Amino acid sequence: MPIYRLGDTQPTIHRDAFVHPDATVIGAVTIGAGSSIWPQAVLRGDYGTITIGERTSIQDGTVVHAGPGFPTVVGDGCVVGHLVHLEGCVLHDRSLAGSGSVILHHAVVETGATVGANAVVPNGMTVPAGSLALGVPAAIHPGRSDIELIDLSADQYVANGQRYREELARVD
Repeated sequence: MPIYRLGDTQPTIHRDAFVHPDATVIGAVTIGAGSSIWPQAVLRGDYGTITIGERTSIQDGTVVHAGPGFPTVVGDGCVVGHLVHLEGCVLHDRSLAGSGSVILHHAVVETGATVGANAVVPNGMTVPAGSLALGVPAAIHPGRSDIELIDLSADQYVANGQRYREELARVD
């Protein structure tokens, strides 16, 4: 799988994490236990650090980047959907970034919040705990997130990552 050191900086990947062979992880990236990184996801820690907590999924085609002075931090039990772009932002524990969403510099998604599919969370915006952010730019809908669904999704991806660690085999 393409995991790259950049100069003296090398990714740190917990032995219980799953990184798909077609994902790319470069530089200052830390991935916690039980987390999963899926095909075509790119985590590029060249100008800043990227931290992925425990039991978090970074799904297919997602791009995670950081910059000098604005790391990207994704907490524990998070679900980051397909084709998401995270750039110098913070997702607190048990939050969800829906497919195709964009979360930009210094934005914060608090615990249990959901960023809906294709929403754009602009620089510096905070999505409060338990809220749902929808639209471009995102509008906040307090109390509309579903933390039980986030927890269920996170659990399913932990199990699927374990399944892939045990069963994935290339056939050509």
